[in-house]
Amino acid sequence: MNKAKILVVEDDKAVRNLITTTLETQNYQYHTAEKGSEALLEAVSFQPDVMLLDLGLPDMDGIAIIEKVRGWSGMPIIVISARSEDRDKIDALDAGADDYLTKPFSVDELLARLRVALRRARQDSGHAGAPEAVFTNGELKIDYAAGCTYLAGQEVHLTPIEYKLLCLLAKNVGKVLTHNFILKEVWGSALPGDTPSLRVFMATLRKKIEPVPAQPKYIQTHVGVGYRMLRIAEGEPVQKNG
Repeated sequence: MNKAKILVVEDDKAVRNLITTTLETQNYQYHTAEKGSEALLEAVSFQPDVMLLDLGLPDMDGIAIIEKVRGWSGMPIIVISARSEDRDKIDALDAGADDYLTKPFSVDELLARLRVALRRARQDSGHAGAPEAVFTNGELKIDYAAGCTYLAGQEVHLTPIEYKLLCLLAKNVGKVLTHNFILKEVWGSALPGDTPSLRVFMATLRKKIEPVPAQPKYIQTHVGVGYRMLRIAEGEPVQKNG
């Protein structure tokens, strides 16, 4: 039995059954909730490792659930919603969601996103109270103490902004970061018109750390939303840029 515990918050019976059947085939433990109030109770009592959350619930909006859970828990939250507008994705991610999957979705993609979220949860618990001094992801290495970056053993010379961007993505590996979040963390503010500058810096960073910049494997673009650093796990195929 897979020890990972998943909370499925979905009021649509057909979608809920699809998700739970998928989890059963992979031997995940799971509980379900059809309303936001039930989801909050289950989040406290069941203590899930990951929450799969629909936004359109009958008693409260999913954004409110994310905000409430983030008041006491850092568990990964993957939104699964029919809302496909960039604004909806940005609102959910800014509220504290880790990922966003749009309906209809493929079972394989759901399981892939779930594996990423569980890896992040394990890494967060493993490093609790003691931040890592060196970050390693595939052939990429960041030595935080020395302020140096290496690719395949060779030092990569980054500008201060490029280094801050890379560190921010690395410390949130597997999580989608919105443009506004990145701008506030790196520059201290997010003003209208700043996003094009972010894209320029991200492009120069990719040229330095991506073996094939036109086919990036470390930094994934979520068009109109933001960026995510992909975790490259040994023995797993690298996700393609999306």
